[in-house]
Amino acid sequence: MVSAPVARTVEPSAVPLMNIANILTILRILAVPLFLLALFAAGGHDTAWRIGAAALFGLAAITDRIDGQLARKYGLVTDFGKLADPIADKALIGSALIGLSLLGDLAWWITLVICAREIGVTLLRLAVVRRGVIPAGRGGKLKTLVQSLAIAVVLLPLSGGFETAGLILMYAAVVLTVVTGLDYVVQAARLWSGPVKRS
Repeated sequence: MVSAPVARTVEPSAVPLMNIANILTILRILAVPLFLLALFAAGGHDTAWRIGAAALFGLAAITDRIDGQLARKYGLVTDFGKLADPIADKALIGSALIGLSLLGDLAWWITLVICAREIGVTLLRLAVVRRGVIPAGRGGKLKTLVQSLAIAVVLLPLSGGFETAGLILMYAAVVLTVVTGLDYVVQAARLWSGPVKRS
């Protein structure tokens, strides 16, 4: 009798840590101190340096969208990327908000509301991680987009209607920040009342 061949399971090769998506995330983190240097150069209100700071912020913000798309499209999702990507986002946006407030170009209450929400959501995710993951919804993505656009406009040395438009965008970002933050609280409460995931 000839025994039936044993089916072999081929394990997929591990995703390399230094893939293009993670490299873009690392570059975004490294861009933060460069952005801050440009923002505070020459007293923080030099036209050329402010344009340079806005350009750096814009490029770094764009890589946030690109690295996520690449990771999902080409199967480059890693544990490092899951951890580093939100850290990079919060470092970039948080440093820009705090920098603008220190320069007197943005009200501190706006910076405190947005930063408190980001820290709070991060703590909520950690608190319920054993019961499930709170996914980033469309509202969260829209919030990040509006925040980035608002910051970029406020960074530019604009005046008149353009300056007003930047403030309106920033107020819209604050509203989205609060609304999506409350949505995360509701989702976290639902997960917390559910069963603990077995590892």
